[in-house]
Amino acid sequence: MLLAVLDVGSNSAHLQIVQARKGRPPLLVYRLKAPTLLAEEVTPEGALSPGGVDRVVEAVAATVEAFRAHEATDLIPLATATIRDATNNAEIRRRVREATGVELRSLSGEDEARVTFEAVRRLHAATDGLWLLDIGGMSMEIAAGTGPEPDVAVSLPAGAGLLTRRYLPEHPAGRDAVERLRRHVRALVKPVARELAGGPHPHRVVGTSKTFKQLARLTGDGERLERRALRRWVPKLAAMDPRERAQLPGVAAARARQLLAGAVTAVTVMEALDVRSLDVCPWALREGLLLRRYAELRR
Repeated sequence: MLLAVLDVGSNSAHLQIVQARKGRPPLLVYRLKAPTLLAEEVTPEGALSPGGVDRVVEAVAATVEAFRAHEATDLIPLATATIRDATNNAEIRRRVREATGVELRSLSGEDEARVTFEAVRRLHAATDGLWLLDIGGMSMEIAAGTGPEPDVAVSLPAGAGLLTRRYLPEHPAGRDAVERLRRHVRALVKPVARELAGGPHPHRVVGTSKTFKQLARLTGDGERLERRALRRWVPKLAAMDPRERAQLPGVAAARARQLLAGAVTAVTVMEALDVRSLDVCPWALREGLLLRRYAELRR
């Protein structure tokens, strides 16, 4: 059985087609990314610009065409926070539906955190305490728990693209701008840190998303992110412009501008939660949606 998930986010529309296999992890059959590049396309009123809407429609059309060519059984089309929270999201969905016949769906940020937690727990067979951190373009999700479902699942307006637009308009970035961003993230995370402090420290802390993957590659072997090493990189990144950051190992040009905000957010969250290091997980929201859908179809 071939299943597909389409994740339409701030940087790309990402299609994954997998072969579902009973008792084994899904096998990746095909992957396609079509750029959306929406980080700078959100207006002060919270709408996606006309150019941004056009790119979403084009990206979804390209990925849906690939899905149909592979004759997969099912498609899960998900619009994440950038489109979900746009004030003109109804227009975006209508344009996509008219152009492709696909109806984009959305989950709440908290539900995204839950689905991602379930995927990470499944991959790592984490039967003890697990904490999950996920920094996207518009939001950051945190989930924690000891069972199949998280006891805590929150979504915060702390995506790397959003924070870049609001707090780091100039690159290289000044020390005062970086410190304002750090204080803002610390204030956002404080209630979550207080809630998690009441329970046991987790057996494993995991980071998902492209932000954590890039930071782990930048500071180490790409599989583990050390807080101390990341802290040393923050002033280096602040002193660079996006073109210079794009020359660093593992940094994509499309994400170079928001890399600094991602680094500041990651190190600040790790400090607030007293996390010295975390593992970077290749599974995230897309894999969680596929696992859920496969279970539904089997039933």
